[in-house]
Amino acid sequence: MAEAPQSVANENAPRIVTAAMLVIGNEILSGRTKDANLAWIAEQLAETGIRLMEARIVPDIEAAIIKAVNELRAAYDYVFTSGGIGPTHDDITADSVARAFGVGIDVDPRAHAILDAHYPPGELTPARLRMARVPFGAELIENPVSKAPGFRIGNVHVMAGVPVIFREMFKSLRPSLVGGDPLLSRAVGCPLPEGKIAEPLGALQRRYAGIDIGSYPFFRPGGRPGTTIVFRGVQRAELDRAVDEFKALVRSFGEEPFEAETI
Repeated sequence: MAEAPQSVANENAPRIVTAAMLVIGNEILSGRTKDANLAWIAEQLAETGIRLMEARIVPDIEAAIIKAVNELRAAYDYVFTSGGIGPTHDDITADSVARAFGVGIDVDPRAHAILDAHYPPGELTPARLRMARVPFGAELIENPVSKAPGFRIGNVHVMAGVPVIFREMFKSLRPSLVGGDPLLSRAVGCPLPEGKIAEPLGALQRRYAGIDIGSYPFFRPGGRPGTTIVFRGVQRAELDRAVDEFKALVRSFGEEPFEAETI
């Protein structure tokens, strides 16, 4: 059974559920491997009613992993990690997470049975058996692709870095996640540079503290500047009022706003 998210406390307030993503691996920081999981999970979480609030990338260094895990799990309702749970010597995520929680780690009988059934006789090597090492008290996360499971301990979900495996692992745990109110969004474009609307846009943000207003410049054909403003919030009426006020602001400059694709 999923735990109630920490952020959901006041029944009369919007239910805001938060998450962080922790990407682990020297290969990401070196540029050898391009991360393909962050944008994907951000979209999946948004559909579930969970806001991805922070992302970090750390190397395969135990102290760095422990520090990041402990800081993120204290700050957000959910933490998702990718990378470092394979069979090689530099796959130290499971051990580091166990130390972050102050628990032991060993070959888990459930994970051992999964790998034993997957590999032909004699091919479950000591290296591959490393992938069955799970912190004490953790729940397994199913891996339909290569079978070696991830795990969940507390609010931390530890998954593989390979995108196809990461995505299938996330899909298997997604039904257990408890989301908050859906985050609504609208985007409005205008043929005005950011500098021209910055001051009144700031005033608009102050009037609508419950709406996240983001500004994204672009260039039209011929190099003419324009700006797309994205409005995000959980209350539709307040969101629409903020959008209407911004459209009126654009028209006060003698330009016409237009609905744009949400960024």
